[in-house]
Amino acid sequence: MFVSPRILSLALGLALTGFATAKEPFKPNLGPELPRITVTCGDVTLLLRQATQWTPGRIDFRGSAMTTESSAYGTVFSFPDVGFIGTAHLENEPEKLRSLDFFLDNQRIEIPAAELKGSTFRLERKSRIRTFDLTNTTEIKDHRLYETATVHTAEAVPLKLVYHFMHAWRPTVSAFLAGNDSLPDHTISGPLRDDKEVAKKFYINQRVDWLAVYEPKSGQFAVSRLLQVPELGGHTATLWNVPGVYRKSYLKCFESATVPAGFTGTWSMVTAFGTSPLETWEAQACSLAATLRDTR
Repeated sequence: MFVSPRILSLALGLALTGFATAKEPFKPNLGPELPRITVTCGDVTLLLRQATQWTPGRIDFRGSAMTTESSAYGTVFSFPDVGFIGTAHLENEPEKLRSLDFFLDNQRIEIPAAELKGSTFRLERKSRIRTFDLTNTTEIKDHRLYETATVHTAEAVPLKLVYHFMHAWRPTVSAFLAGNDSLPDHTISGPLRDDKEVAKKFYINQRVDWLAVYEPKSGQFAVSRLLQVPELGGHTATLWNVPGVYRKSYLKCFESATVPAGFTGTWSMVTAFGTSPLETWEAQACSLAATLRDTR
């Protein structure tokens, strides 16, 4: 669906105004003309949607969808007294969107079109969730997706958890692989099944440095590697299995913990892609994960 630059500009302005002034409970405009922006740089295409407050909605590699639109992406906080706030979780309180800055080939775009194509892309998104100031940066370069989340709070805040880098991989994703740099010869791997006994179960719920998944219909795989984490908060990789909906990965931090007053922390991740037959994808994913270790 094409949305003219003028309509998209008006929608962006209204969205930002609504986030600044709307009274709770916030309800987004979910009409048929909901704006979307599709960005293609090299082999990677990224969908951004107003419905999820301009966080990613789908990630494609070489024209094939690796993730589904039917989920929330980005960063979300879970508070003991209310539950989730952030990205597409609009059921409790609004995430107050402060600013959006789009850059294509290092040039700032005042009025983004519905379709953008270039060599590089960057979206800088600033918001506030209760006492937290949140900056999310999403970047495409060198056929890879880079995501960064920076969190600051002046006050101490107890949390159930924070999820960063939520990726809702397609339900056709059939296998996973993960590794820890401290154990270079040891990986965690296995099939991702649709059986009832593994529905809504965590295949991974532990600390790893990188996580890969394989999508057999396209013969493609993705490798997500952590590049930076703060000293506080911990980081646990999780892979949640919901057959027919998604295989969803999260980076879980500050689980049942209090974020201290004055905390500022930055997390960053790179996701790269490849193509391989099923028989050799694990070897290629391991090689790519090693290559990504020194990426910046």
